[in-house]
Amino acid sequence: MNKRPTIRDVAALAGVSVATVSRVLSGDYPVAGNTRTKVQRAVRELDYVVNAHARALSGATSNVVALVMYDVVTPFFAHIASGVEYQAAESDRLCLVCTTHGDPDRELEIVKLMREQHADAVILVGGVLMNDDYRERMYRYAKGLEDAGSRLVLCGRPSLGPDFPAITVEYDNAGGAFAATSHLLSAGHRRIVLLGGPVGNTTFDARLDGYRRAMEAFRVPVDPALVVHDDMSQDAGFRQTRRLLAAGAEFTAIFAANDLAAAGAMRALRAAGKRVPDDVSIIGYDDTPMAPELFPALTSVHLPHEELGRTAVKLALQRGEHSTRQHVMLGTHIAMRDSVRPLPVAPVEP
Repeated sequence: MNKRPTIRDVAALAGVSVATVSRVLSGDYPVAGNTRTKVQRAVRELDYVVNAHARALSGATSNVVALVMYDVVTPFFAHIASGVEYQAAESDRLCLVCTTHGDPDRELEIVKLMREQHADAVILVGGVLMNDDYRERMYRYAKGLEDAGSRLVLCGRPSLGPDFPAITVEYDNAGGAFAATSHLLSAGHRRIVLLGGPVGNTTFDARLDGYRRAMEAFRVPVDPALVVHDDMSQDAGFRQTRRLLAAGAEFTAIFAANDLAAAGAMRALRAAGKRVPDDVSIIGYDDTPMAPELFPALTSVHLPHEELGRTAVKLALQRGEHSTRQHVMLGTHIAMRDSVRPLPVAPVEP
């Protein structure tokens, strides 16, 4: 009575061959509607579950899209995940969410596991701390996925090269930072703090690059004392801004490399009796739903979060020549709100 039903039991109950049951379950071959209905009814009655190991040995995929990201609570990741999940559901795929908390080795092990489980696609979201060992190992795993008919997608992170076997869906990361910094510079600010992320992280390195290029374009020297690296949490934004204020650093604006750090910076400024934007202007990055809810409403670089996720799944599930080498770049723009104001122009001496 406790014996687990097998594919032979399903075939016997449906009155068809084992091969026919296999075709119905795989969905890869045409089967007459009446036959399909009989098999599906037998599967339900027996509560039959496909053996994942047998499925893998046959070379079939698991109809799973694996989403690998830092965590599930940071708005940047959560909203991209929403796009991935919606598109996966529309494509009749299950979405498996895995978190790494920034550990590159854990990310690599998850990709390896998903290769063994024959996932349809593995989508890596956001930046990563890159080195030669990581790149070499990821290439091997990506090639393994490709050889198995699966796809690796780099979502919201740069391509690892034209010969790397992965799809890349990114946004103009450095361009967004360039636009944000230029917006502050155009408003007359010259002493601009960058609340940046960990050194070597692909996301925040690109935002630092955009900041530097904007300062150079306006012929404003970068003061190393105003370039801060931390973990980009709200607490980090608060802590680093408070440290700069206590050290007597002179600045009139802050470019926070995400909205969480911007919120923390605003809290530190209020605690110090500083007003935003009257005393210090602030611009964030990501334009998460919290941005317009802050006081004052935060000007931020808007990212197409859901479109990134949806596009990643659509491209991953495409089949055809060179489909694993596609590279899509989505645009960004500044969502203008109330946290930036122009510096008053000094009167001209007669």
